[in-house]
Amino acid sequence: MISKDIAEAVLQEAKRKGATEADLVLVENELVTVQVRLGEVETIRSAREVGLGLRLFFGKRSATSSTSDLSKGSLARLVEDTSVLAKVTAHDEFSGLPSAEECARIFPELHLYDPDGEALPVKERIARAKEAEAAALAYDPRITNSEGADFSSNLYRIIYGSSHGFLGEYRGSTFSLAVTPIALFNGAMQRDYWYSYARNLSKLESPEAIGRRAAERTIRRLGGKKIRTQEVPVVFDPETAASLMQVLCSAVSGPSLYRGASFLIDRLGDRIAPEIVSVYDDGTIPGYLGSKPFDGEGLPTRRNAVLENGVLRSYLLDTYSARKLKLAPTGNAARGVGDVPTVGPTNFFLQPGPHDPAEIIRSVESGLYVTELIGPGVNLVTGDYSRGAVGFWIEKGELAYPVEEITVAGNLKEMLLGIEMVGNDLTFRNSVVAPTLKIRRMTIAGH
Repeated sequence: MISKDIAEAVLQEAKRKGATEADLVLVENELVTVQVRLGEVETIRSAREVGLGLRLFFGKRSATSSTSDLSKGSLARLVEDTSVLAKVTAHDEFSGLPSAEECARIFPELHLYDPDGEALPVKERIARAKEAEAAALAYDPRITNSEGADFSSNLYRIIYGSSHGFLGEYRGSTFSLAVTPIALFNGAMQRDYWYSYARNLSKLESPEAIGRRAAERTIRRLGGKKIRTQEVPVVFDPETAASLMQVLCSAVSGPSLYRGASFLIDRLGDRIAPEIVSVYDDGTIPGYLGSKPFDGEGLPTRRNAVLENGVLRSYLLDTYSARKLKLAPTGNAARGVGDVPTVGPTNFFLQPGPHDPAEIIRSVESGLYVTELIGPGVNLVTGDYSRGAVGFWIEKGELAYPVEEITVAGNLKEMLLGIEMVGNDLTFRNSVVAPTLKIRRMTIAGH
């Protein structure tokens, strides 16, 4: 079991070794995953993992190391070895902890932990996965196979402490259920999926609903056609619109900016999208998947207006990238046990608009409705965007037929400026989310 006593002892040992600054993260996870396929259990994995990540500074030199052995002797060796490494690393004028004044002083109750997960029997986990898959297989006779269903849970505890006197902790939980059915018709095979992901067990969609939605998404892909290359309006469903937000999130991330690897360098205060587009990152929303009381450096999380009415208002920054860019940190430090802090989103979302998704589709005379994106195909430096896609052709405001083996291409600068409609169907199914959105024009490469 991890404890604040362990954190305090390691920080004291670091001080005795002469470290000018030190911080650490202690993590304990209890992970359980159940996988079933065609009604049979394929895998059950249960693991309790602990880890401690330590970062020491000697002036402007620093090193980071980690261990899963929390015995007194092991931790003493960790401090000793990290001290040796730190003293021989390069001087970096931007390194160092945030000031004590910047650290969180209040820890709001964000309802991140569901104790019901502790008592959930393995047979119940198996039953949920089997029920989801069974619902998918029973939906339509053309559903002939399955890649399986997965039920996963993670109960965790995080302690962060620094030599500035900060010592905080919180507990969290996540639960997920997913299924991927396969359909066969006229010799053509298609697969799709659906999932539910939540902090609270009771907030998961029902296994039957997940299975039916996965099957419905799979069946509608049968009979996919190719289309000719052309420029048309493109509507992204919430899942694919969220992937656009992930790209935007990377472009406003501190490391991308100070490395010169973002098309949004030096664009603060510029209009980069229409007034209908506002994007926020908010780690303070109770019960949401990206929420937490403090970030990976002990700074309080907050609501950051990234885009407000189309104007770029804020980047996402940890302490190091903020210093490099001569800006203030935004409470977005993310940290794994063995890693130095970097930048990560909390709850990053496109503010919903006034339009029903059906209304957005009706506004398109001839165009594409995207339901899946394939491959990377994004150049953050230039903004060039080209990804494989699957979806439906829109004809006279209706979904006419499925399309496949196509590519959607454009440039992110033009794509952001070309957002014409934003849907009202925002759901926080993950930590980076968006509603349905319509882009005025993109190139669809077919045959």
